[in-house]
Amino acid sequence: MTYIWDDRLRQYDFGPGHPLSPIRNLLAHKLVESFGLLDADHVTVRGEIEPVTDEDLLRAHRQDFIDSVKLASEHPGYLDLARGLGTEDVPVFADMHTASARICGATLAAAQAVHSGDAVHAVNLSGGLHHAKSGQASGFCVYNDIAVGIHYLLDQGVDRVVYIDVDVHHGDGVEEIFWNDPRVMTISLHESGKTLFPQSGWPEEVGGEFAKGSAVNVALPAGIGNDQWLRAFDGVVPDLVTRFRPDVIVSQQGCDTHRNDPLAHLRLTMEGQRESYQRIHRLAHDLCEGRWIAVGGGGYDWLDAVPRAWTHLTAIAADAPIECDEPVPESYRRVVHEAFGGVDCPTSMGDGAKLSPLPWGTGFDPVSRLDDSIARTRDAVFGFHELDPGSPFF
Repeated sequence: MTYIWDDRLRQYDFGPGHPLSPIRNLLAHKLVESFGLLDADHVTVRGEIEPVTDEDLLRAHRQDFIDSVKLASEHPGYLDLARGLGTEDVPVFADMHTASARICGATLAAAQAVHSGDAVHAVNLSGGLHHAKSGQASGFCVYNDIAVGIHYLLDQGVDRVVYIDVDVHHGDGVEEIFWNDPRVMTISLHESGKTLFPQSGWPEEVGGEFAKGSAVNVALPAGIGNDQWLRAFDGVVPDLVTRFRPDVIVSQQGCDTHRNDPLAHLRLTMEGQRESYQRIHRLAHDLCEGRWIAVGGGGYDWLDAVPRAWTHLTAIAADAPIECDEPVPESYRRVVHEAFGGVDCPTSMGDGAKLSPLPWGTGFDPVSRLDDSIARTRDAVFGFHELDPGSPFF
């Protein structure tokens, strides 16, 4: 595994009070270190990450947008609301361009490691800025590091990439950038746009004229927990990914599906999130010789959810999974206690939940809003891949 970490990645910082604080990433990194996950012989830590060039950015973004971000970097009072700069979600800050381009550089380094064969898995916890569009910043995201990394893979001759987004918010920016590219399948499982930003990601969004069926959206009802989420994943993702036969899987691992997250309304626990990582890991090994690039994303319960979730992710990618009943190392708990003025963090790597998801093959429940969501996605997309949706709407 290649693990990307450079302290300068924390310069992507919208300032005090903003939900996307770099403290999340630092705490996750400290917990990863506390478990000794980076000490194994087969784990390489890649640091000294440089910002990507404009040429790299132009794979995913328009020149006028890049130019505007550069202006914002030099003039902190700058506003370009048409391009999403200077909003409450994306306030401008000094050196915004460099900080954002370095995040892209980290995901590019992860993609290079996997493509070159230096690593089977690569993890960049600082990445995952999935809302950034070709010409607009959005939802805490300036440049789309995921799209830059995927474009690199395509430029190197990779035939097919599957992108799986488990963030609670729709991965709209990645979907938009690859909307008409049949080489990339984007799959997003997210809380329905009826109740959450960015109010998109409907089952009927299936890709552009030249890539029908390449965009897959599962709009989940607010309030669902582990078993329902895993049922949705199992009812949509494995069949499509298996039929698509990717060369690489890229995943965005936002952990704001956790029940404690302050910005969303799903009810997953550590056990459910960890199991979602395991499912993606198995798909990579079953279908593309393990080639898997995982990036971070959302997650706004900084102390409890984010560090534990992304430590589980890193442990799975390092082939050293941590059980949910394992205690959080005392050394890490002391760091948090001292840094946050006596605040305690969880003592266990899990939340004590038991998992028992019902497979989709057990049958459709006509009064279940969840099953309705799953069925509508299968109906919208499966036919493009010569798969039987097997639902009452087909």
